[in-house]
Amino acid sequence: MEKMILLHGSGHRADSWNETVSYLKNRENVLCPELSGLLNGREASYPNLRAAFGSYCAQIDGAIHLCGLSLGGILALDYTLEHPEKVKTLVLIGTPYKIPKAAFALQNVVFRFLPKSAFHT
Repeated sequence: MEKMILLHGSGHRADSWNETVSYLKNRENVLCPELSGLLNGREASYPNLRAAFGSYCAQIDGAIHLCGLSLGGILALDYTLEHPEKVKTLVLIGTPYKIPKAAFALQNVVFRFLPKSAFHT
């Protein structure tokens, strides 16, 4: 059975999709990865996240359905452009067509001033 991957945005978590998933059929084929968890301790940068997501998708047999919100949408779009043969459907929600570098730079500065404990939950 084909897998559906729902990608959350920055400032969200994988469980942000819980209510959405509750309305879907074949919930066992719906994956909602925690984007920070994909990094496996590597620096939180877009190139690292993009590579980690590519590795995550490479482990899935067959075509996939991608749905991404904001940052998750950017990841889904980039993956689709690199692997069009692997992606059966693509849904983008609130996704800019390119990375808003200034906004992500500001967000990274703010995150650096937050204590690490703020990111544990």
